[in-house]
Amino acid sequence: MTTTDPAPRVLIVEDEFLLVMLLEDLLPTLGYTVAGSAGSVEHALAKLDTAEVDLAVVDVNLAGEPSFPVADALRARGVPFLFTTAYGQQGLPERFADAAVLAKPFRRQDIQDALAGLRPAA
Repeated sequence: MTTTDPAPRVLIVEDEFLLVMLLEDLLPTLGYTVAGSAGSVEHALAKLDTAEVDLAVVDVNLAGEPSFPVADALRARGVPFLFTTAYGQQGLPERFADAAVLAKPFRRQDIQDALAGLRPAA
């Protein structure tokens, strides 16, 4: 990314308020713009209809509801994403076997490396 390239826009899909706040503060220091945040599947799907998003960080469990419809919508739009979860890859359906997974709790370097492995849609 050159200095004239815009910062990739990241959608945060997470129901833990403190983690949302942490990511909203952290992502700009890593060279990303926060495109918005959503704490439920319904809110995330609505955000995807209105926000310009290059990447997404998606918690697998949103207040007891699986976030897989959001991941499906991101894939349909060609938006790279990573799941965050305390349960690891084994908690994901087969269709997401190739999805990037970041284990909770994570450190700054972990999220930085995980996002660097994603490529924004062209």
